[in-house]
Amino acid sequence: QDQLVESGGGLVQPGGSLKLSCAATGGTSNKYSMAWFRQAPTKEREFVSSITWHGGGTYFADSVKGRFTISRDSGKNTVYLQMNGLIPEDTAVYYCAAGFTVASRPDQYPIWGQGTQVTVSS
Repeated sequence: QDQLVESGGGLVQPGGSLKLSCAATGGTSNKYSMAWFRQAPTKEREFVSSITWHGGGTYFADSVKGRFTISRDSGKNTVYLQMNGLIPEDTAVYYCAAGFTVASRPDQYPIWGQGTQVTVSS
């Protein structure tokens, strides 16, 4: 059964950077498109970025475009989210998700990680 494990969250000052990782286990993980979502307290889960199974297509929410990049290493079954220029509004629990789509709707992804906290504060 495929599972996802996120890591790399933490506390960072405004303007700083963090790199999140999502390690996938299971025999079919490289066939999935992968995505990152985030959820702040009292808010709904929102799309951040996604990448096709072959890595040729990447997509970003307008709020992070130009600051975040997504990539994947198929040999390591790992997807990364490089976050630069972080602002307090980026504070949230970040979740990795896997599915057969690069859609921005959470219900399109059947497999989820447990989440990792990102806090941007001085």
